[in-house]
Amino acid sequence: MNPKTVKHISEFFVKPHYVSEEMKQPIYLTPWDLALLSVHYIQKGLLYTKPAVDDQEEFINTLLDRLKQSLSLTLVHFYPLAGRFKTVKSEDTKSCLVFVDLNDSPGAKLIHASLDMTVSDIVSPTYVPLVVQSLFDHDRAINHDGHNSPLVTIQVTDLADGIFIGCSLNHVLGDGTSYWNFFQAYSETFQALGSSSTTSMISRPPIVKRWFPDGHDPIISLPFTHQKEFLSRYEAPEILERYFHFTAESVAKLKARANSESKTSKISSFQALSALVWRS
Repeated sequence: MNPKTVKHISEFFVKPHYVSEEMKQPIYLTPWDLALLSVHYIQKGLLYTKPAVDDQEEFINTLLDRLKQSLSLTLVHFYPLAGRFKTVKSEDTKSCLVFVDLNDSPGAKLIHASLDMTVSDIVSPTYVPLVVQSLFDHDRAINHDGHNSPLVTIQVTDLADGIFIGCSLNHVLGDGTSYWNFFQAYSETFQALGSSSTTSMISRPPIVKRWFPDGHDPIISLPFTHQKEFLSRYEAPEILERYFHFTAESVAKLKARANSESKTSKISSFQALSALVWRS
C-alpha cells in the first residue's frame, strides 16, 4: 500500500440514542438553506498525539466505541444531522420540494481509517500535504449530495503516532458557528459518558426549528423539475495550501506588543495572533 494513502478499515452508521415524535416530522428548509445546495460541505478536523499506552489496538477500539456512543447521544440534540435530504417532485406545478427526512435514513456516519504517516509528516511541511484531503469523507461533495450521503460524517484516522478526527457537516444545516457548536457538544458528551445525565450535558443546545415569517407557508418548492436546472459543481483550480508556524516566544512578544499599544492587559495570545493574520 502507498504509505501516503488513507485506508478505510470500517464504517458505522449512528442514529440518535432515542427518537421522539418531533424528530419524525419533515424539516422544511428556508430560502437561505436552499441557496446553499451547490456549496461544499464544511470540513475541519482536530489532530492529537497518541497517549503512551502499551496496547494501542485496545486504545483505538475503546476510542471508537466511546465516539459512537457519544455521537448517538449528541444526535438527540442535533437530530437533523442524522437524516437525509429528500426531494418530492410535482408534475402539475413543475416544481420540487427539498426537505430533511429522518425516517428513511441510516443515520450519521463514523469511519475508522489509517494512514502510515506521523503527526510531523502532516504539520511540518511548508505546504499542506494533499493526503489531508483524504482525512475527510466528503471532500469535493456538494450539499445536495446529502440525498444519498450522510449529512455529517466523523472520520477517525489512525496515524503512526497520532489521531486525526475530521468532521464533515452539510453546510445547508449549519454555518461555521453551528459547526463548532456541534463539535463542542460532541466533545462535552464524550467527556460526560457514564454520568447519569449524559444526554443533557451540553452547554449550548442548538436551535433546530427553522424560522419562517408569521402567516407564511414553511413549505417552499423550487420552480424546477430536475436538479440540473439549479445545481452547479464548482471545481477550484489546483492550488497549494501553506502552513504558518509561530513559536511560543514570537506569540508572547506579539501579545505583549498588542496589549502595550492598546493600553490593556486583556488581549489574549489567540486574539493577537488572529489580528496579525487578519491584517496581513
